Amino acid sequence: MCANYLPVTSADELLAFFGVQRDAQADTPPELYPTGLGPFVRLVNGQREFEAGRFGLLPPWRREVAYGRSTYNARSETVSTKASFKDSWMRGLRCVIPARAVFEPKYAEDLTSERWRIEKEDGTPFGIAGLYSQWVEHGVEKFSYTMLTVNCDGHPFYSQFHEPGTEKRMPVFLEPDEYDQWMSCSLAEAPRFFRQWGGPMKGQPEARQRRSVPAKPNVRAPRSSDQVPPSQGGLF
Repeated sequence: MCANYLPVTSADELLAFFGVQRDAQADTPPELYPTGLGPFVRLVNGQREFEAGRFGLLPPWRREVAYGRSTYNARSETVSTKASFKDSWMRGLRCVIPARAVFEPKYAEDLTSERWRIEKEDGTPFGIAGLYSQWVEHGVEKFSYTMLTVNCDGHPFYSQFHEPGTEKRMPVFLEPDEYDQWMSCSLAEAPRFFRQWGGPMKGQPEARQRRSVPAKPNVRAPRSSDQVPPSQGGLF
């Protein structure tokens, strides 16, 4: 699972690697935690479009932003049946989440942990399979999204992360030539993308940086507790 990552925010990189024009009005932060506003890519009439939404999917029956602290990851095994995700899944609201790097905890024998930065070995960004939701609020179109995850027990690189004795999971990383296929394929075909990614990765410890984010109208400024990946409870 992934509760913290670096989104791709550069207009040049979004165009080069994801084929979308960045919306100059979208004020997305350089590092994302659940409920933060981040970029994702969706298909509209067969064309890729840049959108900005809340990291943590908000289903039709829960639109408060704080609910996203429980829905930033969706298990691929249950995404079609869990209440939080099944509406977006059945409607085919699939997206690609541009990420420069993701962060995971790596535990030592004494159960202390370090935050590790994980990225592609060649330095190009990840495209992570996701779902999104959309609605209109006070005349403004709103979005939220979640990352799909798969079991990664036994993965040669990713299985070293997360607490000992717990299931190992990783985001569904897509190949660049799969982006349009993932977003446009039929519901029956979509599960074929649910597999461990076998491409070369690299990782290193990176201390968590404290951020100061100014409050904006109608947007709650992150509290210090928001900097710690939250529990996902029993939704998954």
